[in-house]
Amino acid sequence: MAEGPDTNYLLLRGFSFRLGSDGERSDILTQSAPVHFARTPDQMLAFLRARIPGPDGKPDLEMVETFSVANPETLHQASYIAAHPPAASFASTTYWGVHAFPATNSRGETRFIKFKVTPVGEQAARRRAAANAKPTELLHDLESRIAARDMRFSVMALLDRPGDPVMDVTVRWPDEDGREAVRLGTIVITRVEENDACDEPMFNPATLAEGIGHPLDEMFAVRRAAYAISQATRR
Repeated sequence: MAEGPDTNYLLLRGFSFRLGSDGERSDILTQSAPVHFARTPDQMLAFLRARIPGPDGKPDLEMVETFSVANPETLHQASYIAAHPPAASFASTTYWGVHAFPATNSRGETRFIKFKVTPVGEQAARRRAAANAKPTELLHDLESRIAARDMRFSVMALLDRPGDPVMDVTVRWPDEDGREAVRLGTIVITRVEENDACDEPMFNPATLAEGIGHPLDEMFAVRRAAYAISQATRR
């Protein structure tokens, strides 16, 4: 599990996990918003360039506005976060995978799925907004909860319908929150590891078990390449 401590309560939180064993495992990335902020690598680069601080240490708001008007899909993630403030705890946060994976069952039938990770039981009920919680407060809350009892999350696979967009990570599937889903299992978190425990084995979203294919969108393709470069550098 990898959580991103917030320095701003509107920032994303991340949850990475591994399904299966070393022989057949899938490395899955999820986040606290159901969409990405860019549809393509070129758009992501332009998004970041538009926000480069000037000599005064601040981005050019006119440049940001011009880019946003020309690329309205890059506002979907920020709009979602503004309308759904983060929960007061990592434990009561819901996480989504923005990529659509082609998944094939034992009968040879293939459908696209999206991963969703939801808190279980009391964790899910405590949805108070995080307000301006500091990173240390969120981390201490996480540690104290785990010290008292284990934390549990259900791992779900949302099933596609004909016509669902599978190439655009800036948009949601229609009625995504209410559609058919398959429960894959439960993640049980029982302790907090030291930071160096995350160094091995390497985590790579391109690592997928048999029956789960690579998503078709451009952002997943560049993510695969970025992780390969990172792994080679770390070695």
